Amino acid sequence: MTESYFKNIAPIKFEGPDTENPLAYRFYDAKRQVLGKSMVDHLRPAVCYWHSFAWGGSDGVFGEPSLDRPWHKPGDPLQRAQEKLVAAFEFFEKLGLPYFSFHDRDVAPEGATLKESHKNLDRILESMQGQMQRTGVKLLWGTANLFSNRRYLAGAATNPDPEVFAYAAAQVLKVLEATHRLGGENYVLWGGREGYETLLNTNMKQEVDQLGRFLSLVAEHKHKIGFKGALLIEPKPKEPTKHQYDYDTATVHAFLQKYGLEKEFKVNIEANHAILAGHSFQHEVAYAINNGIFGSIDINRGDTLLGWDTDQFPNDVAEIALVVYTILKGGGFTSGGMMFDAKIRRPSIDPEDLFHAHIGGLDTLARALLIAEKMITDGKFEAATRQRYSGWERDLGQRILGGKASLADLSKLVLDSDLEPRPKSGRQEYLENLANRYL
Repeated sequence: MTESYFKNIAPIKFEGPDTENPLAYRFYDAKRQVLGKSMVDHLRPAVCYWHSFAWGGSDGVFGEPSLDRPWHKPGDPLQRAQEKLVAAFEFFEKLGLPYFSFHDRDVAPEGATLKESHKNLDRILESMQGQMQRTGVKLLWGTANLFSNRRYLAGAATNPDPEVFAYAAAQVLKVLEATHRLGGENYVLWGGREGYETLLNTNMKQEVDQLGRFLSLVAEHKHKIGFKGALLIEPKPKEPTKHQYDYDTATVHAFLQKYGLEKEFKVNIEANHAILAGHSFQHEVAYAINNGIFGSIDINRGDTLLGWDTDQFPNDVAEIALVVYTILKGGGFTSGGMMFDAKIRRPSIDPEDLFHAHIGGLDTLARALLIAEKMITDGKFEAATRQRYSGWERDLGQRILGGKASLADLSKLVLDSDLEPRPKSGRQEYLENLANRYL
């Protein structure tokens, strides 16, 4: 193992719930069998490159970078990118996680021209391939940063200038091909600025049509190069724009259907984005699964006292257990996984803090998985739901769903029989209490 930055930290091991070692897993036992699969195969956890290695600890206008990392210091940008790469893979290896994810601008510096940016990326990708081969760590997904540079201040695919659209297309082509080259299992598009600030200067129909065309081009190129991974869209309602066109999973689904792309794209759901859209995390996952567009998860959380995207590491076992339960009921992940799109807090400045954050997140996911296993094995929630909808399995329900009863037929049935439905309890409090018994 080539060590560069975390040399004082040993590889993280599973030591069980009774361990007092803060640098050990208490619940995440990668090889433990759960419902016929290993824990690691169920969760497919990944580290994100940007928050963990590209972010310097700045909180915008409020404070300068707080993290003293060697690769953030002045010097040759490519050399610093190489140092960051070595440190990142040392971290992945010591955590023992199978996957990572990145934006192009996380791993390689942007050049004066796109040609120079491509050249920089190629240099780093060559080293990245070597690190992947050495460690066995794989790429969950890659993506292009189409939001940070000022050229994208009015969007990328939805920009009023077709030259910006073309530039974004060239950038995505490069990163999609790089993801394919690295054996990535998904490619994600996050429309960070694909939205608007005011309708006073916005042609919404024009912009949405542009986005539909852009995604069609991406899908066409995926098939042209033979990329077998999934194309994913990450919904978010706002921030940095006032309104984004990929507001939530249902909005994305309707958009895909409108442009005939529902077979080409799935969704990458972020926990805190769901909350910002006014939904629960479980709701977004359930909608995606029910409509055949579930892809992957950005696992994080927000702060109930802050109405913005804080990207904190998950620690609510009860909330995550319901999400994992929903995923398992839906058949689990295929190409997706649990990607820690989360960052340590600005005052957490020690390298060790990055380990504590991921260890806690993994233990939260592991506990949630074990709880979900019990919920599925017991079958009590599934039985309660089946009972609640059991009428639809009988004659009347089947006639309605089968198209064998008209509106007039139903009216006649009710009037002739003096039908008066008797309400039945949803037993919500009982079921909520039952859920707490598994914790």
